[in-house]
Order: sequence, then C-alpha cells, then structure tokens
Amino acid sequence: MKTRTTSVGLKKLLAAPAFAIATLSAGNLSAQEKKAATESTNICQQTAADVLVSCKAAAQSDYQATLGKCINITDPAARKSCEKEAAADLADALDTCKGGLEVRRESSRELGPERYDPVIDPNNFTTTIDNPYFPLFPGTTFTYLTPNGASKDVFAVTHDTRVINGVTCVQVHDSVFTNEILTEDTLDFFAQDKEGNVWYFGENTAEFVKGLIATIEGSFLAGVNNDKAGIIMKAQPAIGNFYRQEFSLGNAEDFAQTIGLDSRVVVPYGTFSNCLKSQETTPLEPDALEDKYYAPGVGNVLTVDLVTGERDELVSITTE
Repeated sequence: MKTRTTSVGLKKLLAAPAFAIATLSAGNLSAQEKKAATESTNICQQTAADVLVSCKAAAQSDYQATLGKCINITDPAARKSCEKEAAADLADALDTCKGGLEVRRESSRELGPERYDPVIDPNNFTTTIDNPYFPLFPGTTFTYLTPNGASKDVFAVTHDTRVINGVTCVQVHDSVFTNEILTEDTLDFFAQDKEGNVWYFGENTAEFVKGLIATIEGSFLAGVNNDKAGIIMKAQPAIGNFYRQEFSLGNAEDFAQTIGLDSRVVVPYGTFSNCLKSQETTPLEPDALEDKYYAPGVGNVLTVDLVTGERDELVSITTE
C-alpha cells in the first residue's frame, strides 16, 4: 500500500513548512504557499501528509523487493507474470495511499487541527465496564453469525486483565471462524473512565491461513511506539459525535461517528429498539464502510458491511 517519493520530491515536502513561513514573513504569499502555511499549523492535516509519504515509500519498497524475487525466476513467462503482478500491486497500493489521505483529511475536518494526545491517568479508569451501549461483564460471551452461517465471531469477555499504558484493562478474546476454521484470533483491551467513556487500549491480533499465522498486522498497545488509546464508546453519545477509536498510524486507525439513537434492529437473538447506530471508517481501507448497532443494556447486536451487504448478527449471549 505505498510508493516512494523521489529524494528531490521528499526534500521539497520537508522544506515546504519552512519555506512557507519565510515567505509569509516577506508578506508575499501565493495561494499554494498560503495553503502550505495553513497546513503546517494544522497538526491533524500534517499527520495525514506525513502518513502519505510513509505509505508511498512503503509501497515502493515492497515493489522493489518483489522485483528482486521476480528476477530470480528462471522461466521467462513466469518472471514476466511476476513483474506484471508486482506492478499491479504497486498501483493498487498507491490508490490505497491516496484514498487513505482523503479519509484522514475528511476526519481532520471533523476532529480539528490539534494533536491527538489524550491524557491517560490510570487513577481515572476502572475495569468495571457498564456503559449501557458497550457493557463488558467478565464471563459473558457474544456470538455473531452471518445469515449463511459461513462466518462466526465469538466475542468472549474474560476474567483476565492486563496493564496497558499504566491502566488495568479488561481482556476480551475475539475469535473469527470461516466455515468453522479459525481465521482470526485477537485479544482486545478495554477500560472505562470515570465519566463512563469506554476506551480501547490495544489489540494483539493474528490472521491464519491453513492453520498458520499469516500476519499480525493491526496489533498495537497504547503507550508503545507512541501508539495511543481511543474511545470505543462515548459515555453520553450524541448524533454527530466523531472520534478516534485507536491511534496506530498506518497500522490501526478506526474512526466512528454516531449517526442515530433510535434504530430498531431485528436479529436472531431478538428485537431491539432505541439502538445507537454508528458508522465506522478507516484510512487503511478507504473503500470500507460499516454500520454498527448497539442496543441499550446489551451492546453490539448487528454489524452491516455497506460495501458487500454482509450482516454479522447476534445469535446468542451466554454467561458463566
């Protein structure tokens, strides 16, 4: 998902803020220079620009490494096919970089220009997570199925806790099965602040192919490598709320917006009224868009993929 800018282009990008400020002092700004000067004071927008450079560089790096593998293929036809596929992958990666920039820019317009640096005081958090839209009581297991039964998600709130960034968090074991085969296994870490906001402090995740770990992309812990916790559910949700759910640039970046508080949802587990409807996006998958529904006193009851139409429906809740 990325491409490298040339060294000249990169130097120009790094020099842009300083140049804009110098020109501002001279009192002779072009429209482009004014825009650069403005963005240099908008940390959120500058973050988006920085991640774009990183994304493109990573895409180009992956492409060059793949070409190195291709040239070691003896068969000319297979070698050419490898190179063609590498070029197509690079193009797709660059498109993702561009789409990610647009998602981050749009999110910045909602979030504002400030740095994302929440103050985390361990004394302000508890492992008692009783937010009505996202309750996590140890020993409770939520099971979700797609209507065709091909995909199953088991979300189990454990009795275990972990200290993340100084905060004691509830550990949730989330397992995804495709045709009864484990394809994703994750430990999620949550804590609730005194105001009732539920925070997401990280995840340890792995995806499996034929029983073997294929990737651990998406794993992060708040407080490590400058990654930070986000809010998974507001204490007092209001329509229009827009917020970060996690902050691990280029790795885990989900945004959520509350778009309704009175939805009616029918799933195999039951019928629910006055559900919170949240729409989630991520710059890592610019084309992805999900609606999630949370029933008061229950939690997540339905997730709808707005691209594919797939529904993950709550089918059971069990308690120990």
